[in-house]
Amino acid sequence: MEGTEQERNGEKRLMMTDRLQESMQYLNRRLAVDKSFDMLYRVIHIGGKEAAFYFIDGFCKDEMMEKLLQYFISIKEEEMSEDVHGMLKKHMPYVEVDVSDQWETIIRNIMSGVFGLFIDGYEKCILIDSRTYPARSVSEPEKDKALRGSKDGFVETVVFNTALIRRRIRSTELRMEMLNAGDSSQTDIVLCYMESRVNQDYLQKLKTRISEIKVDALTMNQESLAECLYKRCWYNPFPKFKFTERPDTAAAQILEGDIVILVDNSPSAMITPTTVFDVVEEADDYYFPPITGTYLRLSRFLIAVLTYFLTPTFLLLMQNPEWIPESFAFIMVKDTINIPLIWQFILLELAIDGLRLAAVNTPNMLSTPLSVLAALVLGEFSVNSGWFNSEVMLYMAFVAIANYTQASYELGYALKFMRILNLILTSIFGLWGYIAAVVFCIVAIVCNRTVASTSYIYPLIPFDGKKLCRRFFRLRLPEARK
Repeated sequence: MEGTEQERNGEKRLMMTDRLQESMQYLNRRLAVDKSFDMLYRVIHIGGKEAAFYFIDGFCKDEMMEKLLQYFISIKEEEMSEDVHGMLKKHMPYVEVDVSDQWETIIRNIMSGVFGLFIDGYEKCILIDSRTYPARSVSEPEKDKALRGSKDGFVETVVFNTALIRRRIRSTELRMEMLNAGDSSQTDIVLCYMESRVNQDYLQKLKTRISEIKVDALTMNQESLAECLYKRCWYNPFPKFKFTERPDTAAAQILEGDIVILVDNSPSAMITPTTVFDVVEEADDYYFPPITGTYLRLSRFLIAVLTYFLTPTFLLLMQNPEWIPESFAFIMVKDTINIPLIWQFILLELAIDGLRLAAVNTPNMLSTPLSVLAALVLGEFSVNSGWFNSEVMLYMAFVAIANYTQASYELGYALKFMRILNLILTSIFGLWGYIAAVVFCIVAIVCNRTVASTSYIYPLIPFDGKKLCRRFFRLRLPEARK
């Protein structure tokens, strides 16, 4: 059976036939083998039958393919099977093999690096998965470092990432479900979850959302996928997903019943559903004893709160110096204020992001001298010239450094946006603006929803005292209490 539909470059078929020449003509046109230098094919004879194989140069394991071809060519005519299934049973010395007669499936596999073998008289294509992708080593990620614990990290190859999780969870309940998205990119998406622990309703909803994604390509990998999965409340900056490059963190979330989404070509995993407490947690909380882990966690919470309140509170007190107790009079700005404090804070907020972007794009050999130059120019000279007051520089330096206590860039920028809003409202409306900004920040967190449409601040709302206690205090693990 064979169906057709019109395409720009001619006929687009749905199913292949058992005529090799016809299949080759169709593939040569669809794959444009005469234009793409890395799209290769070769015609050989296997057991007296004419055959052809297609592959992309750079994706196949050369040594493995040479051995397979030597074996195929050595098959005698009387040993040759009459159908593809007999061929697989008798003459296929490889493990990862599949067959298909659907042209879209065949072409998608070939474009992914799978070796496609067509034999005259066979109504199906033999797909041999001998591909290998260029990949870096699974070294510790630069972003998600831990003081103690494993030092491996995710890479851009999704198969390596699933293996890192499998290494930690040796359970038959662990599922790795492959999906695709993007009309042109056909990006591989893997859903990792525990069958007995995951919320089945949310899992089905997530599968449906991914299958209904109508985009040409996931250009920005996980960010493109995240925006397709959650289109509501784009103006709320607090993160809906938790991103991690650590396999141990991803494995721990899977064991807790969450779903980890791996996207090919991305070295990080998306964890969903995610609450604000999940975003704040880090691996170091569990690699140290309970008392140390509790201290690290509470310190991170406190520093996150300080990064939001410090500069707006200082601005409010400078507008109302009579509120400052005598014992804290030293926080007053002593020097002449040439530029209003609000503009100093706004300029420094932008300057810090500018320095961060410059640091990312600075060659390693120039990073040290340019860092010294930036410290002298933007530090001492900017104060001496009268652009900024030393107190403002001090508080903004604390905020800039304290932001790196959070592993989540998304949470850091969410607090940054809320802090800038607080600064602006405080400078315009004084105390009432300060209160309004704080209320707006609280409402943005409380009214936010996870991708699963659950509370963003669970177990605070709805209240669960036991789980809330475990969110703030690192208690002994269940295995240790037995």
